[in-house]
Amino acid sequence: MAHKSEYPEVGDLVVCSVQNVKNFGAFVSLDEYGGKEGFIHVRDVATGWVKYIRDHVREGQKIVCKVLSVDRERGHIDLSLKQVNEHQKREKIQEWKNEKKAEKLLEIVGSKMGKTLAEAYSEVGEKLVEEFGTLYNAFEQVTVAPDALKELAMDKKWAAAVAEVAKENIQRPTVTIDGLIEISNPKADGIDHIKKAIAAGLGSEEAEVSVHYIGAPKYRITVTAGDYKTAEQEMKGAVTKITSAVQKAGGSASFKRKEEK
Repeated sequence: MAHKSEYPEVGDLVVCSVQNVKNFGAFVSLDEYGGKEGFIHVRDVATGWVKYIRDHVREGQKIVCKVLSVDRERGHIDLSLKQVNEHQKREKIQEWKNEKKAEKLLEIVGSKMGKTLAEAYSEVGEKLVEEFGTLYNAFEQVTVAPDALKELAMDKKWAAAVAEVAKENIQRPTVTIDGLIEISNPKADGIDHIKKAIAAGLGSEEAEVSVHYIGAPKYRITVTAGDYKTAEQEMKGAVTKITSAVQKAGGSASFKRKEEK
């Protein structure tokens, strides 16, 4: 990717394509660094004794490795496959996919401005990476807070193009939490009071709040928002409104948080 430095740093996780597998190790190309060659010694392929290296790595495979050493003069990069766990692999692959998508979006932004991808990086891409950490984070943040670009010294036409492409192509990130609320009302028209109480808790500009009947007297309340803090605040507010309305109508309500999804 155009914004990547020429070489990775020791300790970095890198996405690699396996090119050639020998008994003593595997030669790979680093996808994020212009296809630079790296090498995984057989001792760094897997824990324990490796009898058949191709049981662990094979040509054409996409893998995630940890950088052990970098010799810029020789252009040599030593890598370890065994030091990367499954969680790290999934996260790195997703990050890599996100950045590939973000680079394609920046190319679209550039085309709207009559610029090449390299020119788009030079004029706005590098600023976005510096401010938001990664290009994908920049596009994602713009979908959450469109005014995020105002604080950058960015040309208004470029900022408008970035915001437009982000809105059209990036789904706003959300988190969902839920819980159980038990509601009862002994009155003859108690069910009507319960419905009104639930309706009182659904109004929110910051989140999507829904309540679903499970089985008397239990209801599941679900809140979807842009972040956990907002979701928790909106959950608390919705439960307070429902409980207050239930109690005013002569009923009772109790709430129990469930595990986050």
